[in-house]
Amino acid sequence: MRFAVLVFPGTWSDGDCQHVLRDRLGQQADRIWHREANLDGYDAVVVPGGFSYGDYLRCGAIARFSPVMGALQRHAQAGRPVFGSCNGFQILCEAGLLPGALLRNDSLQFRCQEQYVRVTRDDTGFSCASAAGDALMLPISHGEGNYHVDDDTLAELEAERRIVFRYADADGQVTPAANPNGSRANIAGVINAAGNVLGMMPHPERSSEALLGGEDGLRVWQSMIQWWG
Repeated sequence: MRFAVLVFPGTWSDGDCQHVLRDRLGQQADRIWHREANLDGYDAVVVPGGFSYGDYLRCGAIARFSPVMGALQRHAQAGRPVFGSCNGFQILCEAGLLPGALLRNDSLQFRCQEQYVRVTRDDTGFSCASAAGDALMLPISHGEGNYHVDDDTLAELEAERRIVFRYADADGQVTPAANPNGSRANIAGVINAAGNVLGMMPHPERSSEALLGGEDGLRVWQSMIQWWG
């Protein structure tokens, strides 16, 4: 597959994502500067983590207006996969590609730690390399990862099975104690109605090599390759 890894001023996970996709999984992965207005020829787009535009106003609020976002919208509308992690998730919500908003962590503290998530379903292009119920260790690193939606939207997400990952303990149990930021219903990752856009706060690129402590994150990338490749 051919992946476009978007780069905004302040993005810092682009190199890690490119390394995993290119050097670990043998895919073509190009870093694309935010001023580009064309993503034709790319099979998938990755919106990585960081502090785009210094997170001024709100996380992702300024990046949403970058020239590349028009191309990203067209890419998503054509049914091609889009994956956003951490700041990428925030950008996708700001751009209206996913519902909800990311608020300050309920602790009002920055959280950088190992974190387990439960795979709630294994029939999506972002989770098919796992089994439903699996607990994946995917590190988090954020100060504004508290995913919030109103009651009606939460009910819609639940009814349409659009919650793909939930914060959990090492045994895959979804509990309040396993929630690192206060996200509603322990939500760690959601997809759009069409199933081709996913946003999640954890960083799978940080858990894709045994040398760095684990390889559970590879399953997210492998799912995209298996499903759309």
